[in-house]
Amino acid sequence: MVLIVQQPTSPSNSSPELEITGSRQFIEWLQSQQISLAFTTYQSNRLFLIGINSKGRISAAARIFDRAMGLYATPERLYMSSRYQVWQFDNVLQPGQIRQGYDRLYFPRIGYTTGELDIHDLVVSADNQVIFVNTLFSCLATLSDRYSFTPLWKPPFISKLATEDRCHLNGLAMVEGQPRYVTAFGQTDVADGWREKRHNGGCVMDIVSNEIILTGLSCPHSPRFYQGKLWLLNSGTGQFGYVDLQAGKFEPVTFGPGYMRGLAFWGDYAIVGLSKPREKTFSGLALDEELAQKNAEPRCGLIVIDLNTGDIVHWLRVEGVISELYDVQVLPQIRCPSAVGFKTEEVRNLLNFDPNWGA
Repeated sequence: MVLIVQQPTSPSNSSPELEITGSRQFIEWLQSQQISLAFTTYQSNRLFLIGINSKGRISAAARIFDRAMGLYATPERLYMSSRYQVWQFDNVLQPGQIRQGYDRLYFPRIGYTTGELDIHDLVVSADNQVIFVNTLFSCLATLSDRYSFTPLWKPPFISKLATEDRCHLNGLAMVEGQPRYVTAFGQTDVADGWREKRHNGGCVMDIVSNEIILTGLSCPHSPRFYQGKLWLLNSGTGQFGYVDLQAGKFEPVTFGPGYMRGLAFWGDYAIVGLSKPREKTFSGLALDEELAQKNAEPRCGLIVIDLNTGDIVHWLRVEGVISELYDVQVLPQIRCPSAVGFKTEEVRNLLNFDPNWGA
């Protein structure tokens, strides 16, 4: 299965094509699970929606949003952070409605302008509050109608809120609809101090007890609480695994051929995003040595891991103009999703109102 997506050519873009390749059973797996997938790539400013079209082939709808990063899905909405905004996308199709082959069409209904906070993970709590990792200010925050953000929590080792990205706070895990665990690259309280801690300074914090529960990680990302376990990506080593909360130890499960970022679960599967390591910031890590030992090149795309065996059972490979992903979400009971962006006339001409009005 290979999908070629034509990209606009420009003097700075010598590779006009984006090629998406799936493993042999990837489409069948999506069909059997009755799901679609969404992922973001800030390196090429896109939101991707992956599904299956009416011909039984892979569908990849891409929309341009500047520095698309944190992504969160509910049954009828997507929430996404971009360079200086947080977007709420609402599905505009009625149950059973199909528009141009799509059974979900997400429209950017509300945009909150926050300024450039370098927002990473983003979630919606049980009480419908949008909560995000404000990486620039080293804190958790929520939206405000008056300020750039409202702080909710900061690590105990951060002495003040400042535009300094002191510890590279990035990941957020929810437990029973409330924020509980976060990841950071280092316990540093100076501007950009985390860069010297990339190899083994990463940590996991419990924001309820305000305690550091695990240290010694390398560039940890995407903590997620699922089936009674706290899972995360130890990106600097290329390992997907879980935290033994009693022993305070990381238990690796699967090695992925790339810099891991973005983690979602469905049934007995984990879906993990892979990126090619970036020069300087993400090079020189243990991941490089492990790839060399396995005689493998880093990949960009998604892998599907069987939680029962730890095996990579399906994959989606992205090649061309995209080399880095950030977040991934599962879209249940959706076959072929799409979204509206700001580069076409559709955002002006797609009009709707409550069909029950006047009934």
